Amino acid sequence: MSEMRVVGVRVELPANQPILLLRETEGERYLPIWIGSVEATAIALEQQGVRPARPLTHDLLKDVIGSLGRQLEQVRITDLQEGTFFAELVFDGDVRVSARPSDSVALALRAGVPIHAEESVLAEAGLIIPDEQEDEVEKFREFLDSVSPEDFRGADT
Repeated sequence: MSEMRVVGVRVELPANQPILLLRETEGERYLPIWIGSVEATAIALEQQGVRPARPLTHDLLKDVIGSLGRQLEQVRITDLQEGTFFAELVFDGDVRVSARPSDSVALALRAGVPIHAEESVLAEAGLIIPDEQEDEVEKFREFLDSVSPEDFRGADT
């Protein structure tokens, strides 16, 4: 199992489909996951430090977890079946709840907990970007700095 960090979210053209990009903390593999526009917006807002006037669903869920006296300890991307990624939320007491990776990552960012991916998932879907393509990663980061939540409106989920 590898710890992952969120590189960001971008919109893949021409399909206008948001992609969540994760990278191994101590490795070279990237993990692209196609996600819905609502989750993409939630992740992008959190990464940009934008605080909406009222809590979004992921903010509400974080507050409910805390109010119930539980603690989210980590998020795990556990499986990939027929192009669909699966994840689980791991709470204190080793309580596990199945969830979509996009919701899991949005919640993990808000709770400040680590994100992990199973080796089998990385072996199947992980990508290594050669050194000569590192400028592409920098372009992706520049894109993320300029993207706004409105860029995610209208994407198919």
